[in-house]
Amino acid sequence: MAIFGTGGVGGYLGARLAEAGQEVVLIARGAHLEAIRRHGLRLESIAGDAEVRPALATDDPAEAGPADSVIVATKTWQLREAARALGPMVGPETTVLPVLNGVEAADVLAEALGRERVLGGLCGMISFLVGPGRIRHTGADPWVTFGELAGSMTERVRRLEETLRRCRGLRVEATTEIHVALWEKFAFITATGGVGAVTRAPMGAFRSVPESRRLLEDAMREVVEVARARGVSIRDEVVAERMRLVDGLEPHGTSSMQRDILAGRRSELEEWNGAVVRLGREAGVETPAHASMYAALLPQELRARGELSFPEAPGTAS
Repeated sequence: MAIFGTGGVGGYLGARLAEAGQEVVLIARGAHLEAIRRHGLRLESIAGDAEVRPALATDDPAEAGPADSVIVATKTWQLREAARALGPMVGPETTVLPVLNGVEAADVLAEALGRERVLGGLCGMISFLVGPGRIRHTGADPWVTFGELAGSMTERVRRLEETLRRCRGLRVEATTEIHVALWEKFAFITATGGVGAVTRAPMGAFRSVPESRRLLEDAMREVVEVARARGVSIRDEVVAERMRLVDGLEPHGTSSMQRDILAGRRSELEEWNGAVVRLGREAGVETPAHASMYAALLPQELRARGELSFPEAPGTAS
């Protein structure tokens, strides 16, 4: 089992798999990689800490060689580069499972590696890299859902399900409706991420203000409409269910995209709200809520990418 991208999600899964006795290869880089090589990987979790030493930690996929399964857990904007680099790890029988946010990861990997090697997947947990060799899990019961892109239930899916179920505290679901699962999560993350970043407020604040709450609901409905226009049968109850989920989350919670944008880092804006706008346009669906949020956040995103320059605190005209 290999993990490509050993940040908050990949590091969590890699640590739990190694803890369960699985032979794990971690693809990481920089100081994080060096710390793992020297001291192992430390997981600080509300579900129980773990310190593990992977079978191999490297930044060279060729050194890792072909794996039975590769879990891809990079940021979405890193995925195309990762797909090109993955080649040496993918043999004739390798299964590639992306657990990134968004609805296009499997297509990107399939284009580079072959559709027959790729599953659809998603996950949920609040975990992040806090220092070299250290992952912290602070909230949400971790879960992973995955399945064949064609909607069948296959032996390789069952094998991977069995392997992941050995991980302590991880809820695992193999599904024949992976596209529905991906789009339902997409409705939640793009709405909360976009509204959080635009308002610069945590969930407890923007969900309690009627105007920003309506924006949140409108953004979710747009994703549902785009999904249906693209042939994905999302249930009518999804928006109400996701709003109840928002109401049940800790009030100080923020999304990863929101945190990245507010910290001036490159974010997943293009693959979240930008993707809703682009995929909606392709399907003939108007997405005004996402279009407005995308436009408002794009200058900050372009500055983080080094494509636009402006002062942190612009002066006022005299």
